[in-house]
Amino acid sequence: MNFKIVYILIACLLYSLKISAQLVNVESKRMQTDTIRFVLKSDILANYTENNNNYILQLNWNIATQVKSKDFNSIYFLISDYNLIRAQEKDFQNSLFLHSRFNQKIATSLWYELFIQYQNNTQLTIEQRSLLGTGLRYEFVKKDRTHMYIGNSYMYEVEKLNSIEEKFYNHRNSTYLSINQTLKRFDLSFTGTLYFQPLYRDFSNHRILGQFKSELPISKTISLSALYNYTFTNFSSDIPDDRSSVINFGISLNL
Repeated sequence: MNFKIVYILIACLLYSLKISAQLVNVESKRMQTDTIRFVLKSDILANYTENNNNYILQLNWNIATQVKSKDFNSIYFLISDYNLIRAQEKDFQNSLFLHSRFNQKIATSLWYELFIQYQNNTQLTIEQRSLLGTGLRYEFVKKDRTHMYIGNSYMYEVEKLNSIEEKFYNHRNSTYLSINQTLKRFDLSFTGTLYFQPLYRDFSNHRILGQFKSELPISKTISLSALYNYTFTNFSSDIPDDRSSVINFGISLNL
Protein backbone atom coordinates (compact mmCIF):
# COMPACT_ATOMS: atom_id res chain seq x y z
CA MET A 1 0.00 0.00 0.00
CA ASN A 2 1.25 3.51 -0.82
CA PHE A 3 2.84 5.13 2.25
CA LYS A 4 1.03 8.43 1.71
CA ILE A 5 -2.32 6.63 1.81
CA VAL A 6 -1.32 4.93 5.07
CA TYR A 7 -0.25 8.31 6.44
CA ILE A 8 -3.62 9.88 5.62
CA LEU A 9 -5.54 6.95 7.12
CA ILE A 10 -3.58 7.14 10.37
CA ALA A 11 -4.09 10.90 10.54
CA CYS A 12 -7.85 10.58 10.08
CA LEU A 13 -8.06 7.77 12.62
CA LEU A 14 -6.13 9.66 15.28
CA TYR A 15 -8.14 12.83 14.87
CA SER A 16 -11.36 10.84 15.17
CA LEU A 17 -10.21 9.39 18.53
CA LYS A 18 -10.38 12.77 20.24
CA ILE A 19 -10.82 11.50 23.77
CA SER A 20 -8.99 8.16 23.71
CA ALA A 21 -6.42 9.11 26.36
CA GLN A 22 -8.55 11.46 28.43
CA LEU A 23 -9.76 8.76 30.81
CA VAL A 24 -7.22 6.26 32.07
CA ASN A 25 -8.35 3.15 33.90
CA VAL A 26 -6.27 3.05 37.06
CA GLU A 27 -8.02 -0.17 38.07
CA SER A 28 -6.30 -2.25 35.37
CA LYS A 29 -2.91 -1.19 36.74
CA ARG A 30 -3.52 -2.15 40.36
CA MET A 31 -1.57 -5.15 41.64
CA GLN A 32 -3.53 -7.91 43.38
CA THR A 33 -0.66 -8.91 45.67
CA ASP A 34 -1.77 -9.70 49.21
CA THR A 35 1.67 -10.69 50.58
CA ILE A 36 4.13 -8.68 48.46
CA ARG A 37 5.14 -5.20 49.68
CA PHE A 38 6.77 -3.87 46.49
CA VAL A 39 5.67 -4.41 42.88
CA LEU A 40 6.78 -2.77 39.63
CA LYS A 41 5.11 -3.21 36.22
CA SER A 42 6.11 -1.64 32.93
CA ASP A 43 4.80 -1.72 29.36
CA ILE A 44 7.05 -0.60 26.51
CA LEU A 45 6.15 -0.15 22.85
CA ALA A 46 8.23 1.42 20.06
CA ASN A 47 7.66 1.46 16.32
CA TYR A 48 9.41 3.34 13.52
CA THR A 49 8.54 3.09 9.82
CA GLU A 50 10.19 4.99 6.96
CA ASN A 51 9.58 4.93 3.22
CA ASN A 52 11.05 7.42 0.74
CA ASN A 53 11.99 9.83 3.56
CA ASN A 54 8.46 9.70 5.01
CA TYR A 55 8.28 8.28 8.51
CA ILE A 56 5.91 7.38 11.34
CA LEU A 57 7.24 7.15 14.92
CA GLN A 58 5.21 5.62 17.76
CA LEU A 59 6.33 5.40 21.39
CA ASN A 60 4.45 4.20 24.45
CA TRP A 61 6.00 3.85 27.86
CA ASN A 62 4.28 3.42 31.21
CA ILE A 63 5.31 2.41 34.70
CA ALA A 64 3.11 1.39 37.63
CA THR A 65 4.61 0.81 41.05
CA GLN A 66 3.02 -0.15 44.37
CA VAL A 67 4.45 -0.08 47.89
CA LYS A 68 2.68 -1.45 51.01
CA SER A 69 3.32 -0.64 54.65
CA LYS A 70 4.69 -3.27 57.06
CA ASP A 71 1.21 -4.13 58.31
CA PHE A 72 -0.15 -4.19 54.70
CA ASN A 73 -2.94 -1.76 55.66
CA SER A 74 -1.54 1.21 53.73
CA ILE A 75 -0.82 1.22 50.00
CA TYR A 76 1.08 3.84 47.98
CA PHE A 77 0.51 3.69 44.24
CA LEU A 78 2.06 5.63 41.34
CA ILE A 79 1.41 5.53 37.58
CA SER A 80 3.22 7.39 34.80
CA ASP A 81 2.33 7.07 31.12
CA TYR A 82 3.69 8.71 27.97
CA ASN A 83 2.39 8.31 24.39
CA LEU A 84 3.82 9.76 21.21
CA ILE A 85 2.73 9.33 17.58
CA ARG A 86 4.62 11.53 15.12
CA ALA A 87 4.70 11.66 11.33
CA GLN A 88 6.60 14.16 9.19
CA GLU A 89 7.42 16.42 12.16
CA LYS A 90 3.75 16.60 13.17
CA ASP A 91 2.44 15.13 16.41
CA PHE A 92 -0.88 13.32 16.19
CA GLN A 93 -0.62 12.29 19.83
CA ASN A 94 1.73 13.58 22.50
CA SER A 95 0.34 12.88 25.94
CA LEU A 96 1.52 12.66 29.53
CA PHE A 97 -0.41 11.04 32.39
CA LEU A 98 0.59 11.02 36.08
CA HIS A 99 -1.48 9.48 38.88
CA SER A 100 -0.60 9.04 42.55
CA ARG A 101 -2.92 7.28 45.04
CA PHE A 102 -2.95 6.40 48.73
CA ASN A 103 -5.18 3.62 50.15
CA GLN A 104 -5.80 3.03 53.84
CA LYS A 105 -7.70 0.00 55.15
CA ILE A 106 -10.39 1.14 57.61
CA ALA A 107 -12.41 -2.09 57.96
CA THR A 108 -12.64 -5.58 56.51
CA SER A 109 -12.81 -5.18 52.71
CA LEU A 110 -13.24 -1.38 53.03
CA TRP A 111 -10.57 1.15 52.01
CA TYR A 112 -10.23 4.92 52.10
CA GLU A 113 -8.67 6.46 48.96
CA LEU A 114 -6.91 9.77 48.30
CA PHE A 115 -5.51 10.56 44.85
CA ILE A 116 -4.08 13.29 42.65
CA GLN A 117 -3.85 13.24 38.86
CA TYR A 118 -2.46 15.29 35.96
CA GLN A 119 -3.03 14.85 32.22
CA ASN A 120 -1.80 16.84 29.24
CA ASN A 121 -2.48 16.27 25.53
CA THR A 122 -2.69 19.16 23.08
CA GLN A 123 -4.43 16.95 20.49
CA LEU A 124 -7.55 16.35 22.59
CA THR A 125 -10.69 18.37 23.22
CA ILE A 126 -9.64 18.69 26.88
CA GLU A 127 -6.02 19.77 26.50
CA GLN A 128 -5.13 19.72 30.19
CA ARG A 129 -6.80 18.20 33.24
CA SER A 130 -5.75 18.24 36.90
CA LEU A 131 -7.76 16.74 39.74
CA LEU A 132 -7.75 15.90 43.42
CA GLY A 133 -10.07 13.16 44.66
CA THR A 134 -11.08 11.23 47.75
CA GLY A 135 -13.52 8.38 48.41
CA LEU A 136 -14.17 4.78 49.45
CA ARG A 137 -13.48 1.41 47.84
CA TYR A 138 -15.27 -1.79 48.87
CA GLU A 139 -14.33 -5.37 47.93
CA PHE A 140 -17.62 -7.31 47.89
CA VAL A 141 -16.22 -10.53 46.37
CA LYS A 142 -12.86 -11.95 47.51
CA LYS A 143 -11.82 -15.42 46.37
CA ASP A 144 -8.49 -16.97 45.37
CA ARG A 145 -8.87 -16.02 41.72
CA THR A 146 -11.81 -13.63 41.74
CA HIS A 147 -11.97 -10.09 43.15
CA MET A 148 -14.83 -7.62 42.65
CA TYR A 149 -14.87 -4.00 43.79
CA ILE A 150 -17.14 -1.00 43.85
CA GLY A 151 -15.89 2.52 44.53
CA ASN A 152 -17.19 6.05 44.83
CA SER A 153 -15.19 9.28 45.00
CA TYR A 154 -15.51 13.04 44.97
CA MET A 155 -13.20 14.84 42.52
CA TYR A 156 -12.29 18.52 42.20
CA GLU A 157 -10.94 19.10 38.71
CA VAL A 158 -9.47 21.91 36.65
CA GLU A 159 -9.85 21.55 32.87
CA LYS A 160 -8.54 23.56 29.94
CA LEU A 161 -10.01 23.14 26.46
CA ASN A 162 -7.70 23.32 23.46
CA SER A 163 -9.95 25.81 21.64
CA ILE A 164 -10.03 28.52 24.33
CA GLU A 165 -7.76 29.84 27.07
CA GLU A 166 -10.43 29.74 29.79
CA LYS A 167 -10.20 27.12 32.54
CA PHE A 168 -13.16 25.26 34.06
CA TYR A 169 -13.35 24.36 37.76
CA ASN A 170 -15.68 21.41 38.39
CA HIS A 171 -16.95 19.21 41.20
CA ARG A 172 -17.41 15.70 39.79
CA ASN A 173 -18.49 12.31 41.11
CA SER A 174 -16.75 9.07 40.10
CA THR A 175 -18.34 5.64 40.53
CA TYR A 176 -16.79 2.41 39.26
CA LEU A 177 -17.34 -1.34 39.24
CA SER A 178 -14.32 -3.60 38.73
CA ILE A 179 -13.81 -7.34 38.25
CA ASN A 180 -10.45 -9.14 38.42
CA GLN A 181 -10.40 -12.79 37.34
CA THR A 182 -7.57 -15.29 36.84
CA LEU A 183 -8.03 -18.56 34.97
CA LYS A 184 -6.10 -21.31 36.75
CA ARG A 185 -5.51 -23.52 33.70
CA PHE A 186 -3.70 -20.90 31.60
CA ASP A 187 -2.87 -18.39 34.36
CA LEU A 188 -4.67 -15.84 32.18
CA SER A 189 -5.70 -12.71 34.09
CA PHE A 190 -8.60 -10.47 33.15
CA THR A 191 -9.63 -7.04 34.44
CA GLY A 192 -12.87 -5.34 33.47
CA THR A 193 -13.91 -1.92 34.77
CA LEU A 194 -16.78 0.48 34.12
CA TYR A 195 -16.59 4.14 35.25
CA PHE A 196 -19.36 6.75 35.40
CA GLN A 197 -18.29 10.34 36.14
CA PRO A 198 -21.00 13.06 36.13
CA LEU A 199 -20.84 16.64 37.34
CA TYR A 200 -22.71 17.16 40.61
CA ARG A 201 -24.49 20.25 39.24
CA ASP A 202 -25.39 18.63 35.91
CA PHE A 203 -25.55 14.83 35.58
CA SER A 204 -26.06 15.18 31.80
CA ASN A 205 -22.43 16.37 31.67
CA HIS A 206 -20.72 13.03 32.25
CA ARG A 207 -17.98 10.66 31.18
CA ILE A 208 -18.19 6.90 30.71
CA LEU A 209 -15.17 4.60 30.45
CA GLY A 210 -15.25 0.88 29.84
CA GLN A 211 -11.96 -0.97 29.79
CA PHE A 212 -11.02 -4.64 29.50
CA LYS A 213 -7.47 -5.91 29.85
CA SER A 214 -6.04 -9.45 29.71
CA GLU A 215 -2.52 -10.72 30.37
CA LEU A 216 -1.00 -14.10 29.49
CA PRO A 217 2.37 -14.87 31.14
CA ILE A 218 5.07 -16.30 28.87
CA SER A 219 7.76 -16.17 31.59
CA LYS A 220 8.11 -15.07 35.21
CA THR A 221 8.60 -11.43 34.18
CA ILE A 222 7.06 -11.06 30.70
CA SER A 223 3.41 -11.29 29.65
CA LEU A 224 1.45 -10.78 26.47
CA SER A 225 -1.29 -8.20 26.97
CA ALA A 226 -4.42 -7.03 25.16
CA LEU A 227 -6.38 -3.90 26.04
CA TYR A 228 -9.73 -2.54 24.86
CA ASN A 229 -10.92 0.97 25.74
CA TYR A 230 -14.30 2.55 25.13
CA THR A 231 -14.85 6.19 26.09
CA PHE A 232 -17.78 8.55 25.79
CA THR A 233 -18.02 12.16 26.95
CA ASN A 234 -21.20 14.23 26.96
CA PHE A 235 -20.37 17.91 27.51
CA SER A 236 -24.09 18.93 27.62
CA SER A 237 -23.20 22.13 25.74
CA ASP A 238 -22.33 23.36 22.27
CA ILE A 239 -19.15 21.26 22.40
CA PRO A 240 -19.71 18.06 20.36
CA ASP A 241 -19.81 14.77 22.28
CA ASP A 242 -16.72 12.57 22.07
CA ARG A 243 -16.76 8.81 21.51
CA SER A 244 -14.00 6.32 20.70
CA SER A 245 -12.91 2.68 20.75
CA VAL A 246 -9.25 1.64 20.94
CA ILE A 247 -7.59 -1.80 20.90
CA ASN A 248 -3.95 -2.28 21.93
CA PHE A 249 -1.69 -5.35 21.96
CA GLY A 250 1.73 -5.44 23.60
CA ILE A 251 4.17 -6.87 26.13
CA SER A 252 4.08 -6.30 29.90
CA LEU A 253 7.11 -6.48 32.18
CA ASN A 254 6.51 -7.53 35.80
CA LEU A 255 9.21 -7.18 38.45
